[in-house]
Order: sequence, then structure tokens, then C-alpha cells
Amino acid sequence: MAVKPTKAGTRTRPTSTPTLSVVVPLFNEAKGLPALHERIAEVARYLQVKRGLNLEIVYVDDGSSDGTSDVAKSLPAIPLDIQVVTLSRNFGKEAALLAGLDHARPGAVLFMDGDGQHPPDLIDTLVARWLDDSYDVVYTAKAHRENEALLRRIGVRLFYALLNWGARHKIPEDAGDFRLLSARAAEAMRQMPERNRFFKGLSSWIGFRQVRVDYEPAARKHGATSWNVRMLVGLSIEGLTSFSVAPLRVASLLGVLLALTALFFGSWIVLETLLYGKDVPGYPSLVVSVMVIGGVQLILIGVLGEYVGKMLSEIKGRPVYFVAEHSVKRASESAKARPVTSRAAE
Repeated sequence: MAVKPTKAGTRTRPTSTPTLSVVVPLFNEAKGLPALHERIAEVARYLQVKRGLNLEIVYVDDGSSDGTSDVAKSLPAIPLDIQVVTLSRNFGKEAALLAGLDHARPGAVLFMDGDGQHPPDLIDTLVARWLDDSYDVVYTAKAHRENEALLRRIGVRLFYALLNWGARHKIPEDAGDFRLLSARAAEAMRQMPERNRFFKGLSSWIGFRQVRVDYEPAARKHGATSWNVRMLVGLSIEGLTSFSVAPLRVASLLGVLLALTALFFGSWIVLETLLYGKDVPGYPSLVVSVMVIGGVQLILIGVLGEYVGKMLSEIKGRPVYFVAEHSVKRASESAKARPVTSRAAE
């Protein structure tokens, strides 16, 4: 998307028709997909009339077992083109996001979840911040976490505290995958070579002009989330080891703390023996000391193992995903010229 600079160095509205690809990763969302598609199509009609946007939607089926891919292929391409990318198996959400980015046509790209919790009505706000205010990355974040369990809120705070500890570039707290990237931001994301991907961190790390938009997640109407505690912990470890050396620093500080404690304890025993003639504690203190030191060593080895395993994965250079099937359905010109809906008339 070409942008014409002004004399003052600012950016004006694009000189050509802006293009927007909406990428939606899917995993077992067959029941709720038709309703979601209808809501996105309504917003697309509104944006085509209001903004003159050239839109498409890219559905990425990440190894669903409920016929999600067939449902996606049956959806009407009105008023926007539809791509359906079916992966060969479940590679995970990060891989599905990359597949959608790779298959999206040149231009801006908007990412949103397929469970309906990312409100399609907010797309207009994200587009406005992109086109009217010239932001390259428009990301959303939960307005609050009052409805979440206390333990989960503490875990989120701890995660972002570790992630941003000593980092030159801070990753925004509570930022989600529901975000819009301009054409140059999307192209920058395509140039990121790593295979162990953390989308929130990558889209923040590329820089450019970024802005936050708060929103309230909608209730899930169909099915149950596939994210459990184990998967959330795994994603947290992936993010920490991809964008932070905080675990290594914590391990180093823990080692220093243990060494200072041992030095203090040893000095105290020597003083007690010399000054008060007390016997040196025997078997119990020895066992406790060995167990503490052994536990700390195992923790440090585990932290190092996470980083070594990530390096091994990168060195192997395996593809992030494989596509089993790819279909494209174009919107007809007559469908694009249909009468404007009541929302667009507003």
C-alpha cells in the first residue's frame, strides 16, 4: 500500500485502494463459524462503502476434527473473497497465525480468533486508527480482568513482569492476538525467521507506530475453549524463552543467594564452635543441604534445557506448518454491488 509523504514528514491517506486481509485461525469451531462469518461480512460491507476497502478473509483450519474446514468452504463469498487454508495436522495457534499471514495477499492484515470472543464490530475502530491516525500496529487488550480467578491474574502479572524485566523493548501487558498490522508491519512480520514464534512479542518487537485499544471480550457461544492450564503454561514458557533472558537471570540470582546462604551458615557454625564449643550439626543438616543444592541444580539445568531445546529446534530448520489443502472463493462483482445494509446507511 503506497503512502505519500508530506513536506512536514507526516503520512497522508493511501494513494491507492487499501487492502485488508482478515486472518482467523480455527480449531473445532464448526458450530459457531457461520454466525461469526455473517458478522464479519456485515462489517466488510460497511467498510467497503465507508472506506472503499478491498477485503478478504483467510480461514486457517488448524487440524480440526469436527468438519470446520468443510463449513469454511461452504460459506458465501459475499462481499469478500474467502481463502480456506487447511493444515495437515494441529500445529498450534502460533503456526496457524503464520500460515494466515503467509497466505494473505499484500496489504494490511488483521488477526482475530474464531471463537467469537473478539467482537467483529471492533474491526471498524482498528481500521480507523490505521487509516485515519496512520498507526502501523493497532493491538487490543482486555480492559480488565475482574472476572478472572485471582490465581490467574497473579500468574499473568508475574509472566509480564518476568518478560519485561531488563528488556530494552517492553511488551504491552494484557495485549492479545486481536490486532491489525499495516502493509509494512505485516511485511516486517513475514521477514522474522524464527520457528518458535510468540506472535504478541514479534508484532511488538518490530516497532513502527503502535497504539492500544481496550475492549471487553464477548462470551463464547459455542463449545469450550481448548486452552487448559498446561497449554497456557507452555505458551508462557515459549514467550519467556523467546523474548527474555529473565529465567537465566533468576537462575543466576538463585545461585548467588544459595552461595551466600551457605557462606553465612558455614561462618556461623565456625563461630559457634570456636566461641561456645557447640558441636557441628550432623546428619539432618547435611541431608537438608544436599537436597536443597540438588533441587536448585535441577532447576537451573531445566532452565538451560529450555533454551538449548529452542536452539536445537531452530537449527533443525523444520517448516512451521504444512498445508493439506488450500481453496479460494472469489466474490462476484454482482455480489459486491448489492445494496448497502442498514448499518452502512448509518
